[in-house]
Amino acid sequence: MRTIAAIMTAASVVWTFGTAHAQAPAPGYPTKPIRIIVAYAAGQGTDVATRFLGEQLGRELGQPIVVENKAGAGGNLGTELTAQAVPDGYTLTMGTNATHVLNQFLYARLAFDPEKDFEPIAMVGTFPMVVAVGAGAPHHSVADLLESVKRAPRSADIAMPSTSARLVVEFLKERSAVPLFGVPYKGSGNAVTDVLGGQLPAVIDTPLALRPHIAAGKLRALGVTSATASSLVPGVKPVAEQGYAGFEFIAWNALYAPKGTPAAVTGALNAAVNRVLARPEVRQRLLELGFEPAGGTAASLHDFAKRERQRWAPIIKAAGIRAD
Repeated sequence: MRTIAAIMTAASVVWTFGTAHAQAPAPGYPTKPIRIIVAYAAGQGTDVATRFLGEQLGRELGQPIVVENKAGAGGNLGTELTAQAVPDGYTLTMGTNATHVLNQFLYARLAFDPEKDFEPIAMVGTFPMVVAVGAGAPHHSVADLLESVKRAPRSADIAMPSTSARLVVEFLKERSAVPLFGVPYKGSGNAVTDVLGGQLPAVIDTPLALRPHIAAGKLRALGVTSATASSLVPGVKPVAEQGYAGFEFIAWNALYAPKGTPAAVTGALNAAVNRVLARPEVRQRLLELGFEPAGGTAASLHDFAKRERQRWAPIIKAAGIRAD
């Protein structure tokens, strides 16, 4: 899986994208607490992972990391606040595939440019989405589910509690030519509840949201959206191995700073993130939280996000998807 391998390659040289005229950082950076803005609600997967990483980075850097939740507009509110922050290394954001790739094509207007207004620091973690049904459903694979929809189109409703889930539904429709219908939810809780209660046949969500229900035997995982099997959901086949070769959707979290943050600062942050992510206990905890630990250079993150924009822009445009 070339795209994921590229972002997870360990960094031997730190690449940065700071501007030449940026003010030099204070000696011994950091000299005061650093805040990381999370553009989602407290308790959501990105928030949980950021708080854990913040604790580890704080110890590594010798300064507290303060996580601030600024949820709203599908992640755009908090991301905009970071773009407008002073580029001194003391305000960062935990970006996602939504805030730094998908939203650019889903919203008519953004108050920030996800590429031009940020300095990439490092990829933190990746994860596939999971397609699941209630334990009593007759389906045992994504292919089973899609075949049943062909026979009974009214069974096509799929709960989608996120932008990522919405894109997976559209990608499945494109690749299978099956008339799926995604039902939007504001969060995982209500989406899963409705599937467990039989109101909807299927849900697409993160490993973190679905694993407890899968482990309890209340949901059955039919497939993961990574190109290969994921250790986050052991024993579950990729959609790509169920008759849909080339199917791949990976969600991710990555650390960004405002554009103009000094190169020495973003370099120091990149090195610190990679040191933290190399620790076995950190990697294990991130896996428990539903993330495949990543790391790598700022350049690899920049290039990966650019390829993702090029990939998803035509799919979103062709499907006519717009944010509500």
